[in-house]
Amino acid sequence: MKIIRKYAVATTVAAMLACTALPVTAKAEVLKFVSWQKDEKGIGDWWGTVVKEWEAKHPGNTIEWTKVERSAYADTMTTLFAGGTPPDIVHLASFEFQTFANNGWLEDLGPWVEKSGLNLDGWSGQDICNFQDTTVCIMMLYYGTIFGYNEEMLKQAGVAVPTNYEEFLAAARATTKDLNGDGIVDQFGTGHETKGGGGQYIAEMASYLFDAGARFTNAEGKVTIDTPEMVEGLTRWKTVVKESLTPRDLSAGEVRKLFADGKIALKVDGPWIYSIMQQGAAKDKLKLASVPFDPPLGGSSNILAMPSEISDEKKQLVWDFIAIATSDKFQTSFATLAASTPPSPRADLTEAKAQIPHFDLMAKSQKAAAEHKIDRIPTGLEIQFNEFSKMIQEEAQRMIIEDLDPAAVAKTMHEKAEALQ
Repeated sequence: MKIIRKYAVATTVAAMLACTALPVTAKAEVLKFVSWQKDEKGIGDWWGTVVKEWEAKHPGNTIEWTKVERSAYADTMTTLFAGGTPPDIVHLASFEFQTFANNGWLEDLGPWVEKSGLNLDGWSGQDICNFQDTTVCIMMLYYGTIFGYNEEMLKQAGVAVPTNYEEFLAAARATTKDLNGDGIVDQFGTGHETKGGGGQYIAEMASYLFDAGARFTNAEGKVTIDTPEMVEGLTRWKTVVKESLTPRDLSAGEVRKLFADGKIALKVDGPWIYSIMQQGAAKDKLKLASVPFDPPLGGSSNILAMPSEISDEKKQLVWDFIAIATSDKFQTSFATLAASTPPSPRADLTEAKAQIPHFDLMAKSQKAAAEHKIDRIPTGLEIQFNEFSKMIQEEAQRMIIEDLDPAAVAKTMHEKAEALQ
């Protein structure tokens, strides 16, 4: 049924976009833009300003912005590209664009970068967009995670703000409660999305794995899953989910709202969590601190690209959109609106630091993640990442549902990962 639902979503969106593919005049061009971030507070607001700016600079032309949920995103985009109806503005997670590039679906942006004079020196994470010696995308976010906690919940449970995994686990256990005595947990120690796709599932697991010293591959791309460190990391993940320290089967947005509304005590997330916290019922009780995992999770997040098969006229319009998004003006506003560290080294962070008390905390986390070369995309499995991530998710879920030994699961994951290479 899950596959059928994903196919239904993909075909529905394809039909929607196809409806806009009618011949239009040069005075009434419509660019199609698909994103999972449309309704997200902060980052979604920022994308909205980019769309508005583009439309203001191209009178009579419009951008049709469609949201697709993250859990169905890769399958939907694959359906659109394979069917010859890709969105004009290509927004992808940094762990999934490689497959699209490998199929020849993405434009070489090198000539566009050179012609426009866009300076990508020092642009965080941009090296990841260099696929087979071709610049196929522009990195839109390389981040370090931040750690939010509910101060009131921790005080009521008699635990301090955790600074390492052991303290984190103890605090999560102490704050996971059945508040009304009906036998159902309604306050959780922490929160993870377990409903999404494989890439997101790996991101949710990653803090526990990396803190234990585990890596999926080494620097040369050799699979390194069947190790004591990975067994420990998987044991940690199994503990958190099996003990119901996190809610299950919720989307990322639903989990973040629970935290913002005071139903979750501890949340490790990307920098976008701050804007969501400010909108929640428990905003006055929520604080931020250094991530209690070493190294902190971080890495590339999402990219912009353009299809290789659209007309030259549309390519120019798409590049105009990318140029706006990467301009100093909008990279500066990215820091304030999205409450995140922008990839551009030229962004003026003065206002962001004044408005966002934890901005230096984010920058510190980003730096630590970069120094440890942390990314959820394993070296040597970039092209196969979609299949790899689905496999990891399936085996991890099987470990939890069937109560399997993490050592046996690590061995199975290792063998299947090697088979993918």
